Parts: sequence; structure tokens; C-alpha cells
Amino acid sequence: MNIVLFDGETYFSRGDARYQHIKKILRKGKSDSFQAGVINGSEGEASITSMDDQGLSFVFTPMRPMRPLHPLIAVIGFPRPIQLKRILRDLASLGVSAVWLTGTELGEKSYRESTLVDRGAAREGLLEGCMQAGGTAVPELRLFDSLEQTLAAADALDAENGTRSFRVSLDVQDALCPLSRAPFGEVSAGRPALLFIGSERGWSTGERALLRAAGCTVCSLGSRILRTETAATAAVAITLSAIGCMEGEK
Repeated sequence: MNIVLFDGETYFSRGDARYQHIKKILRKGKSDSFQAGVINGSEGEASITSMDDQGLSFVFTPMRPMRPLHPLIAVIGFPRPIQLKRILRDLASLGVSAVWLTGTELGEKSYRESTLVDRGAAREGLLEGCMQAGGTAVPELRLFDSLEQTLAAADALDAENGTRSFRVSLDVQDALCPLSRAPFGEVSAGRPALLFIGSERGWSTGERALLRAAGCTVCSLGSRILRTETAATAAVAITLSAIGCMEGEK
């Protein structure tokens, strides 16, 4: 953890992973301070006012406003449950504004029925990524049953913003160019990029037609077939570089 996030509470009990991190990794005690931030709020410093074997209390001093996330929405076909938390953690650490998980025609239907989201493991993965990156802004997580529903949500977002988003789909078939040369144009918070990454079996013929009809440019990460989590992390990093987000806040 490069920042400890909290949501209004100023006490961490002994069983809280944050307490264990502060005590055992940071080796902090009473009167010491650590980097902290309010979830989706300001960054700052927390000073420990009391600490014993049962927990710790602290006071928080805000120092910087929340840094915004990057204008990139990662749309991913539901991965294996064991991969989900890792994907969310890595994409949150890279700073995407949202992760949309979608059911796909070739994806395993049981993945959509995983209880990881209901149990809070998905949220936990997002928070872990934010704490790793030292940021307080948490990406939005949305779930859709099908690609049709997801594209409808993308159209609704465009209508809300009053502009057309830049849309790119990844595929090993019929790619027009490498992802690094995708024509993203001028991306901003009001005109985000949407990156569509299929499930482990890829897109169906019908889904490919839907993506093209929705204005997606088909790009590739090369000729190798990658695991969903590898493709997602690599593709998001390349896209963020292509739209200028690796050079500083955009």
C-alpha cells in the first residue's frame, strides 16, 4: 500500500488489513503518521492518536485534492473468477475511469454468475489497485449480460456527453492496425476512449459485426493469443500511452 484508503472511519481494528499493514509493514506507532486518503476524496496524511493490540485511531489532514482517473473505459468479457480480482487490481492501478464487464456469446456462462462481486472481492481488487498506485479515485464497475447491452450503455454515455467516444476492439482477426497506432484522436473526460477486450474465447462472428457497426476500429496486440488478464493489462497500458496519459495527467 502506497496510500491507506478509508471511507469516513478513523479507527482500524486488529483484524483490518490496514491495521496489520501499518503495524507490521510500515512499523508505525502512536504519534507516527502515514499517507492516507478518503475514497473518492482528498489525499493527505493521517496521524496515529492511539494504538494497541486491539486497533488504532487516527486523525486525517487533507493536503491534496483527488487526482482524476484517465478517460479510458475498459470493456472486458467476463474472465475466470480467479482472474477477476487481479484484472481489477491492475486496471485500477493504471487509472482507468471504469471497468465494464460484459457477457459474451463465446464466454463461459458460469463466470457471469460468480459471487465475487456480491461478496465484495471485486471492490476489494479495485481498492488494492488504488492503494498500490497511491490514488484515491476508484474506477466505476458495471456489469452487463451481453455485448448488446454494453453497446447501448456506450451510446447512452455518448448522448450524455454530447459527443462520440473513441471505440477500439481487440481481435486477432481482421485487425486494421496495431493497437499502438489506433486513431484515438483527442480523448478527454467528456470524450473517453472505450477499449473492448473479449473473453478467453474471443468474439463471435455476430459480436464482431456489432462492434464494427458500433464504430469500433479493430486493432491487435500481435499474432499471439493472450490470456484475458495479460491482454487487458497490456492493452490498457498501450492505450494510455497512445492517448498521452503516461506523459502526465490528462
